Amino acid sequence: MSDLQKASQKAQEFRRREEDILERAQELFISHGEEKVTVEMIADAVGIGKGTIYKHFETKDEIYLRLMIRYETELTEVFNKLDDGEDKDRARLAKEYFSFRMNDPKRYALFDRLEHKLTSTTSCPELVEKLHETRASNMDKLISVVESRITEGKLQDVPAYFHVFAAWALAHGAVALYHSKFYQEFIDDKDGFFDFLAEIGIRMGNKRK
Repeated sequence: MSDLQKASQKAQEFRRREEDILERAQELFISHGEEKVTVEMIADAVGIGKGTIYKHFETKDEIYLRLMIRYETELTEVFNKLDDGEDKDRARLAKEYFSFRMNDPKRYALFDRLEHKLTSTTSCPELVEKLHETRASNMDKLISVVESRITEGKLQDVPAYFHVFAAWALAHGAVALYHSKFYQEFIDDKDGFFDFLAEIGIRMGNKRK
């Protein structure tokens, strides 16, 4: 094996270990609460030493933000897979957006908590900036789709962000209900409930005939 191949293999192993760290950390944050999870716990879950964690991430804030960026990037990838050239595909994009936001309410709730902790005070302002850039790109995509449907007479003619933020509010409220100890007692069929909300979200803001 050449030196170049060895270097490439080493870089791939580094990236795989980094993804493993992020995945195990996310599982621990969701199951135990991010405040209770230590770097030692993450290292044990991955099967590596604590010092190896710091070769990839300087602080827990960096792990938090990398997870949040990864989450938003996953949404970007969903959008990129859809061809918005046809009306049916634009409707599909709306459905995929709701499905993505509601598919994993525990992860959504984790990142909502982290949002309040990290975006005002953090040791990684450059990662916060990257997170916001990724979100802005996703929002631009949604705004473009909404504007097209308004032009076609399919949606009410209001500022496009009205529709986008209404969709966010519906998804956010759905996740809050999912985690409410009081209201979750009334929701026997969570999957059916989320599907129902997704269908409402797709029709929400449609122009009345």
